[in-house]
Amino acid sequence: MRFIFIIFYCFIAYSGSAQQNSFTNLIEKNGKIGIGTKNPDALLTVKGIIHAQEIQVDLKGAIAPDYVFEEYFLGTSTSNPNYQRLSLKELEVFLYNNHHLPGISPANKLEDEGMDIVKQNLLLLEKIEELTLYIIEQQKDLDLLKQKVEILEN
Repeated sequence: MRFIFIIFYCFIAYSGSAQQNSFTNLIEKNGKIGIGTKNPDALLTVKGIIHAQEIQVDLKGAIAPDYVFEEYFLGTSTSNPNYQRLSLKELEVFLYNNHHLPGISPANKLEDEGMDIVKQNLLLLEKIEELTLYIIEQQKDLDLLKQKVEILEN
């Protein structure tokens, strides 16, 4: 019986210490939680990979880029009146001079400062919408050229 008591006591002691040591990479400092870091700089700071099945991010007042289509089809945008899409020639000049898309931070800035995922995703959506409009315009030009070739052939 004494042997069973000693084993039980050792098990309880080990379990208690194991629970205390199971969060060695977790720290709380000034009301901020750090995982994998001793110096959390936000409410939750994680230094390492985060694995999740789903992530939902609030826009917190950010403007979704419907203004791209508003400006194209209506001539102006109420949600972003200052938006103006570059022509393909203007875009080419910008790319030649800057080596990154307009509105998108260059690689060295992203490496130094990181990125705001909400802002970055909205900018990428803006670029996709702009690409869609460039394709529509090119298709219209292509259709017009096809008609002219057809007329010339007949």
